[in-house]
Amino acid sequence: MSQPNIHFDVSFTEPQAHYIDVRMEISGLNQHEIELIMPVWTPGSYLVREFSKNMEAFKVTSNGKQIAYQKLRKNSWLISTQNLENLLVFYRIYAFEVSVRTCFADRSHAFLSPTGLFLYPEGMLGLPSTIRINLPDYWQKISTGLENHQNDPCCFYAPNFDTLYDSPIEAGNQHVFSFTASGVLHEVAMYGGGMYHEEKLIADFTRIIEEETGIFGENPNKRYVFIIHNFNAGGGGLEHCNSTVLAVPRAAYAAEKTYQDFLGLVSHEYFHLWNVKRLRPEALGPFDYQQENYTTSLWIAEGFTAYYDNLVLRRSGLISAENYLKLLAADISNVENLPGRKIQTVTEASFDTWIKFYRPNENTPNATISYYVKGSLIALCIDLLIIRQTNCQFSLDEVMKRMYQQFYKTENRGYTEHEFRAALEQIAGCGLNHIYEQYINGLEDMDYNHYLGYAGLRLRVCAPETKVLPATGLTAAINNGKLMVTFVERNAAAWHAGISVNDELLAINGNRIADLEKPLQFLLPGDTIECTLVRDGRLLQIPLTLQHQHKIKYAIEEAPEAEEWQMAVRNKWLKL
Repeated sequence: MSQPNIHFDVSFTEPQAHYIDVRMEISGLNQHEIELIMPVWTPGSYLVREFSKNMEAFKVTSNGKQIAYQKLRKNSWLISTQNLENLLVFYRIYAFEVSVRTCFADRSHAFLSPTGLFLYPEGMLGLPSTIRINLPDYWQKISTGLENHQNDPCCFYAPNFDTLYDSPIEAGNQHVFSFTASGVLHEVAMYGGGMYHEEKLIADFTRIIEEETGIFGENPNKRYVFIIHNFNAGGGGLEHCNSTVLAVPRAAYAAEKTYQDFLGLVSHEYFHLWNVKRLRPEALGPFDYQQENYTTSLWIAEGFTAYYDNLVLRRSGLISAENYLKLLAADISNVENLPGRKIQTVTEASFDTWIKFYRPNENTPNATISYYVKGSLIALCIDLLIIRQTNCQFSLDEVMKRMYQQFYKTENRGYTEHEFRAALEQIAGCGLNHIYEQYINGLEDMDYNHYLGYAGLRLRVCAPETKVLPATGLTAAINNGKLMVTFVERNAAAWHAGISVNDELLAINGNRIADLEKPLQFLLPGDTIECTLVRDGRLLQIPLTLQHQHKIKYAIEEAPEAEEWQMAVRNKWLKL
């Protein structure tokens, strides 16, 4: 049976009202019915987002006549095609959510996130399609990883829906510049201004690209597109096979710290073109766009990428070794001060990302761990172990390269967690039972000093910069002139006292308060204070016994009298 031909026309009749108009042309029909489906999520962002909620004015015609349809589910439309050879499907998308994973349109530009824009025929994800972008007179440019169709600058070709859904489109008057790195043409599309210098961006991007290409031994793209949205505030990124979408404060380029953060984001999303887009867990492709795609391996797909993002900045000379170790120590402090590290493993965090990571609430720090941050620290330990065990012959790089060659280049399939572990142990030349049982599938605190010791380094607890106050175990902030509780830490003083998020704090020991610090200045751990608060319109008096402050800030320092082999490990690790 021959397959239908599909073409999309995208227009912008009312971009100022945040609407995108879509016309889907289906020709060459030879079936009795066709079901059209809108995805509910977008790969790389693990949350069911219900994109069909933004659709309206759905209509179907054939040869000028309106065709009846039945809506089967929230995101599915069934159309009878008996005796029909072609269909025109019209609908509008309301696009007013600013993010790297959702459609947005106004008079200045449009960002098209394809999973929230294009319908696909059930059972036909392998069909090719063409896409025409009809620009308003006041827009001049289109930026996307899709290839042009028949040399038409406004028409594009996708060999299948997976490629289409993996190819975001920027339309407007974005500033575009190009450069070549690692034999690949790179296009940068800048929307929203920004205090950047092209030459510096090109130089710094090139160093990141060449360092990461060196890890995997090749760059699989011929062309790659950076779509960068410069906003007053906000940030984020989403990876794609031959493009990425980044959001950054437009002032971030002007300060060293924020520019470094931006380069870390660039490094992270670019690394994904290998790790997750090609070298991937078996659950992450082919995708089911109608429901969650579960995996326990996001601590590898995202965590290992998070490990490499700043490490690549160090190894490419964009940050110093001292600066890198500060970033690493901050990640360790982050994990070790999080109560959730004793509740959720990184494999559980990976699997439950659909219901927890992307849906945080006031109790999230108490109940969860980030597979990004803890996954990156697991990668650190494994990397240093491999370097030590192989006498500096190999590092984690070798695992990533071999896995990429085997599972993407040779077998073209996703790996199981067992297969990834086998590769780690093969390169390391030893078992990883302790790491897997205690740190990956378990809740034990990580022995950072053991692994940092291979590089002649150790953790140090930083001395407090100011007076250490006794701990209440709660966080509060001013909201509409009221001091409101925003977080209560698990097993801390406020937790045991029964203070809750959304309580309004009025007084301590009968004295009106505007913040939490001043009333604690002359108190000690073990002292009991009387908290006056309002809950649901009722005045309450709650005693709270103060505790010792247990939050710790770590630094990484050189161990005394590091031996030659430890310096060799450090040099291999950080490219000193």
